[in-house]
Amino acid sequence: MSDTEQITAVLVRYATGIDSRDWALFRTCFTEDCRLDYGPLGSWDSRESVTRFMELSHSGPSLHRLSNFAITVEGGQARSRCYVDAVVYGPGGWGGARAIGYYDDVLVAGNEGWQIARRRHTGVSMRFLGVLGIIPSGIASRLAAMGSRRFNALALHSKR
Repeated sequence: MSDTEQITAVLVRYATGIDSRDWALFRTCFTEDCRLDYGPLGSWDSRESVTRFMELSHSGPSLHRLSNFAITVEGGQARSRCYVDAVVYGPGGWGGARAIGYYDDVLVAGNEGWQIARRRHTGVSMRFLGVLGIIPSGIASRLAAMGSRRFNALALHSKR
């Protein structure tokens, strides 16, 4: 497989790991000391901290679709941008949100293959599903950010 195909496989593995709740698979996508910035949703400085957050925030069914992979490889480092369209439900499928945006990643090649070392998520739109769908996207994004801070606090507390 080419570097571009391997990097695309890492990005797809990220979505597969979340949606299948395969946290061991999810961890393989990141370097141990990755730096991830999801804007108002939070930031993390290790694969363990982002995994803990994703486990808490993805407690119900989800579907992450990635597309428009634009990848540039220079030696043992690569940059990529891909679009994300995610539907995430709460426990038991109750409540949920649809978020679209894109990931800008820096990946490095190492002993474990290509892994994400840096990520910046840029949200374009977020909509709540069901009866909460009447809430405008901008307000939904702010409410999601407030909820995310709570999840991050829970993740930090449960780590102790």
